[in-house]
Order: sequence, then C-alpha cells, then structure tokens
Amino acid sequence: MADSNFAGTTGLHVMRLGGSAEQTENIFGPLAGLIGSWIGNKGWNLIAVPNQKGGFVLLVTPYIETLTISPLATPTPNRGTKIIQEVPTLLYELKINSLIDGSLLHAENGTWLLLPDCPSEFGVARQASVPHGDSLLALGQVKSTSGGPSIPDISSIPDIGGQRLGYLDVYSHPPVPGFNKLNPNDTLRRDNAAQTIVRTTTIAVSTDNQGGILNIPFVARNADASKFEATFWLETVADKQTGRMFQQLQYSQNTSIDFLPRLDGKGLIKWPHININTLIKQ
Repeated sequence: MADSNFAGTTGLHVMRLGGSAEQTENIFGPLAGLIGSWIGNKGWNLIAVPNQKGGFVLLVTPYIETLTISPLATPTPNRGTKIIQEVPTLLYELKINSLIDGSLLHAENGTWLLLPDCPSEFGVARQASVPHGDSLLALGQVKSTSGGPSIPDISSIPDIGGQRLGYLDVYSHPPVPGFNKLNPNDTLRRDNAAQTIVRTTTIAVSTDNQGGILNIPFVARNADASKFEATFWLETVADKQTGRMFQQLQYSQNTSIDFLPRLDGKGLIKWPHININTLIKQ
C-alpha cells in the first residue's frame, strides 16, 4: 500500500524522494549483488502431481529462466509504537520456460526485504506470488564468506509412511542425463566443479521461520503447498581464461506439496517440489 506521511494534524503532505543510484544500492548491504538482470539455462524442475486415475506422476523438466531484480528508491517504513523500521526493498519478477518446447512453466513476482532491526533472529525475508493461487512469506538469514558455496545434499524422495513395492521407482529410473533426480543439489555442485569462486553470499529462507503459504481453495483441496524453503548462493567467479570476474546466482528451493494419504494413515504425503538453477548476471 502506498505510504503517505502527514505532519501532525495540519494535513501537510511530506513526499518521500529516492536518493542517487549509489545511495540506493548501498542500503541493501549483502543483498545489493542481487540487483540486475539474470539468465540461466541450467534449470531443472522436479515435481510429483496427482494422477486423475489414482497415484501420482513425476515430472522432470529442464528450463531456462529470466530474472529481473530492481530496487525501490527508498526504504519502506514500518511504523511501530516507538520506532519506524526502515526496510530496504527489492522487487523481482521471473519467468521460466521449458527447454524442451519453450512453453511457459512458471511465472512469479515478489520482493526481497532486508530487515534491519532483527538481525539476530531473521535478517531477510522473501515474499512471492504465483498465478496458481499461492502467496508465501519466508524469512531467514544472509551471510557472506570467501571462497565457494557449501551446497548440502537434498533428497527428492517423499516419506510415504511405509513400503510399497515399486511405488517410487520413477525417482531413480530411468535416469535423466545431466540431472541427479535423487539428489538435485549434486547437479549444482557439478556445475561448480571447474570454476574458481572467490566469494559467496548465502541467503537461506523458510516458511517455518514465522512465515507461511496461503493457497486458493482448489489448491488446498487437491495439492496443498504447505511448506517452502530456499537457499540462494550469490557468487563472484573468476574466469580461468580471461581472469575477468562475473556474477553467478545459484539456488535450490523445495516446496512441500501435500496429497494422497500416507500408508501409515498419519495425514497426507508431503511430495518435494524441487527447483534448481544456475544464472549469470547480464
């Protein structure tokens, strides 16, 4: 909602004007490197979806992504009883298209927020809206270190609450060339194997950190998105041939999609919906 400032009860309107480009970028601290246009054609989408005949279908699709991140010219004021929290705000918009046939797979817009008054708890937040009818808030931390990223393993296998012969075989067979279906983050690590990464900013957020997801009723009834977590690695890379530095952005994100009863009767199966990609700043 647009912010209007009024001095006392006089009705005097005080305009908030943005600063210079340098001042604008400086307020974002470790998030400043996100600002710009990014393109990545090393994306992979892994998602289990309900099969109308019963069971599920596993979809695995390579993709290309365009991502644009731009700053608001001035921090967003959150007005409290004693202080005003000034929140540096980045706007983003992304589109993901299949590398197989060029079809649109995903569209999203949202914000990255740097939270200045609670760094010991959650220093950064991501808000997102997607046209499936889902909106999310995920909070977390950001830190910068020298050298390359530490990318952990991640499992795509859902806990179905028991054993059912052959039920999850599609997660390993047939294999997909260039993509590890069982551990998608291994694909990101292999992308980095021949690179010299001199600095990394790690941004990790989760809806478990006092956030959440809201879904339209159809989504909630059929394939409920219940949890989201993501880690971004903003990397400064030295080109081995030219010595030129360039910016690379990698991410791994996982959304839990809940549908079909667990075999042990304890609720619904949480199916990991995993996306990974490596993007280059243009």
